[in-house]
Amino acid sequence: MKKSQFIFTTILILLVFGLGYYAYYLNQNSNNVQKNTYDYSFSELVNCVNNVENYLAKAMISRSPIHSAETLTKTWGEANLAIVYFENIPFNDKGTNQSIKFLNQVSDYAYTLSRKNINNQELTDEDFKNLKTLHTYCVDLKNTLNELSLELNNSVISWDDLESKSSIAFDEKNDINVFSSIESNFDDYEGLIYDGAYSNYIVKNVKLGLTGDEIDEEKAKEKASEFIGKDKLENIVSNGKIVGGDIEAYSFTVKVKDRNEKIDIDISKKGGWILQITDDRNVIDKKISEKDAIQKGKEYLASKGYQNMKETYYIKNENIITVNYAYQENDIVMYPDLIKLKIALDNGDILGLEATGYLNAHTTRNFLQEVITVDEARSKLNPSLEILSEGKAVIPLDNNKEVYCYEFKGKVEGKEFLVYINAQTGAEEEILVILETEGGVLTI
Repeated sequence: MKKSQFIFTTILILLVFGLGYYAYYLNQNSNNVQKNTYDYSFSELVNCVNNVENYLAKAMISRSPIHSAETLTKTWGEANLAIVYFENIPFNDKGTNQSIKFLNQVSDYAYTLSRKNINNQELTDEDFKNLKTLHTYCVDLKNTLNELSLELNNSVISWDDLESKSSIAFDEKNDINVFSSIESNFDDYEGLIYDGAYSNYIVKNVKLGLTGDEIDEEKAKEKASEFIGKDKLENIVSNGKIVGGDIEAYSFTVKVKDRNEKIDIDISKKGGWILQITDDRNVIDKKISEKDAIQKGKEYLASKGYQNMKETYYIKNENIITVNYAYQENDIVMYPDLIKLKIALDNGDILGLEATGYLNAHTTRNFLQEVITVDEARSKLNPSLEILSEGKAVIPLDNNKEVYCYEFKGKVEGKEFLVYINAQTGAEEEILVILETEGGVLTI
């Protein structure tokens, strides 16, 4: 071998070795970063669950509404943080799903009782009984997580094991039943059942309006064709399944006869519901009024099986109006059950539909009983508010729960407001400012 060839070969070997080592270094560094992330999240999870247990213990014995409200608010916050950290860790097991459900219920119940205290109401014997039940299960969860912490710290198990092994294989390999312990902790725990506006959501963590059996892509394609109208179709092409979003769905692109523009439509995998429609047709002229367009939108929804939908707010952009429609039952507007339509102002065609809110929230609600009268609710309002109209509504709260309210539209010094008074407790739940502009009616 010539000297130059030897030098070249040597350099090539060193280069390959160097690249291989660098790749190994990057992989190890990535693994270390991931491990550190898991370690941090798990450590914070253990701290949060310990805090939840401590706060529940304090709430069990507190008789002061002020101190109890403070303690329960802290319980609510720590339980929510625990859920965040739980979801950052590579657990994949029925027991951990039950743990997250339990923490959700702790969060919701603590929030509900804190609101009760803030309104200067004392907790009942039933409330304290429920707190004791939550505390008992929280102690079990805390002990299980502390046991798992010891196993991780002593290198008996690793995050790789947790990511790649099922709980059964994992238990057989390491003679540990941490995951089955979590599951057994909640075998007889079915969730709290208590009176209150949030009870439906306490016991159900599902897409309430997403009913029906799962369908395959071919069935979804048929539903998309029927929804658009088979007589209008030139062809329909599948874009595959959408995963990782709020609702799993099949996506299709539709070519309509005598038109250049295409229509995109998404059909939910569960139940075959219309999730979203997008039509990019250019609308050049305005030939119908906003009022007529809103009515056409309501008629369109009724023709597609969405009955009793009431328009709420809208915004206009050039020659297209986007309208929010909410489900209405017995004169009660269900604001969470929302469908948005984009309507062309040249002929009233529906250019867009988005039903995520409706599919997430639509259900039969069992908490729609008034405890206070509308006169009592009205007495809670600021006397300077000139009342323009009154109604009833279910509104979502910041914690993604719902509450049944009297809805008052009023005016103060030329500015319009919506004020929501809880129909069961008389508490002021929400105040919105109504903005009427050239572009539409909005609330903030």
